[in-house]
Amino acid sequence: MQRLKTRAQFQAVLAGATVARTAHFALHRCALDFASGAQPLFASDDVWLGAMVPKRWARRAVTRNAIKRQIYAVSAAPGVALPRAAHVVRLRAGFDRKEFVSATSDKLKSAVRAELQQLLARAARPSAPAPRRAPAASGPSSASSSSSS
Repeated sequence: MQRLKTRAQFQAVLAGATVARTAHFALHRCALDFASGAQPLFASDDVWLGAMVPKRWARRAVTRNAIKRQIYAVSAAPGVALPRAAHVVRLRAGFDRKEFVSATSDKLKSAVRAELQQLLARAARPSAPAPRRAPAASGPSSASSSSSS
């Protein structure tokens, strides 16, 4: 597993699709593109991973670093099978500081780990097709059925 390092890599992945969400995290995915003649953003055909933990949602550096360490540890676990693509796990909501007082508490680490496992499990599931909606009843057929007595 390779780690994303440059701003261009992160921007390319964030421009891709969001494949899974939980209460606090979102997982973005971008296919690796080796067809273009330009210098590729991703040097090898491997699983690429980046972690984005904004200051807005985790004020203290120790909290941001602890969450990033959990992201990389959970994604490198033996049971996790991410496809060969570039991924970014993004923190999209903060953890309650009243509930998780210490940034390095076991309670926070286990909550983050459990939610990350849920996020990666959702990403591994094959996406179900969206339910098809019946066309709206408009036009002459609906008007004639209501006016006939």
